[in-house]
Amino acid sequence: MRINQSVKQKVLYEELTPGEFRIRIADAPIAYLPLGTLEFHGEHMPMGSDGIQPYEFFKELATEAGGIVLPALFLGPDKMEEIDGVEYYGKDKGNHPDIKKQHYEKQKLTGSIYWIPDSLFITLIENILKQLKRQGFKILVAHGHGPSTNQIINHSPEWEAEFGIKIFHLWGSENDELYGFMSDHGAMLETSVVMKYRPELVQMENLPEDTDTWPVGIRGYDPRIFANEEKGEEIVRINKQRIIKSLKAELSRLNS
Repeated sequence: MRINQSVKQKVLYEELTPGEFRIRIADAPIAYLPLGTLEFHGEHMPMGSDGIQPYEFFKELATEAGGIVLPALFLGPDKMEEIDGVEYYGKDKGNHPDIKKQHYEKQKLTGSIYWIPDSLFITLIENILKQLKRQGFKILVAHGHGPSTNQIINHSPEWEAEFGIKIFHLWGSENDELYGFMSDHGAMLETSVVMKYRPELVQMENLPEDTDTWPVGIRGYDPRIFANEEKGEEIVRINKQRIIKSLKAELSRLNS
């Protein structure tokens, strides 16, 4: 089935009428789930960086490859430690003590309100998968916040068997360090992608000018030196090519 032009540009689940939904899922039974957080990503980045990046990427991808984009999930698992009644999540706990330049002291970073236990996140995803199956989806692309994506990767074999839905993510290339989609934290990769999609939200002037001073909460290549919109375009292009190839192969298998 070919999507008619009036429906082709409508890819957001919440905006589709039932008739439009039926047309899109019949054309390509693909669901896209952005795995977001509300989390500190450096003084220069928006709190919702983990949701913004896959949400915008998936909108582009769905327009080209078909399928429907779910609202971003802004809850996710992460490392957690409670000390003297204070809970520390994820990057609160300091950063790569083995990389001296990027190390900083443990602290409650501004704005992070996303944390849920692994067990609750797994329950959420299992219920989403159950309902996606009920509506006829055969493929799920889920990506975003690192620990959330890792849970998807770890449980994909059992979930695929239980729900009959093929699950994809965006990692796994040999060049993820330089072109991975969300393979760092608030550094070159993520900053560049947000610059591509929402440049008005990136405030590089908030970072220390002295590059010998490492910004708190950032892991990866220095965004002050390496991040730019062109890099974001390249990251998106490379990852879009890879995932479209995988989706086309899976759709071909389903159709056969």
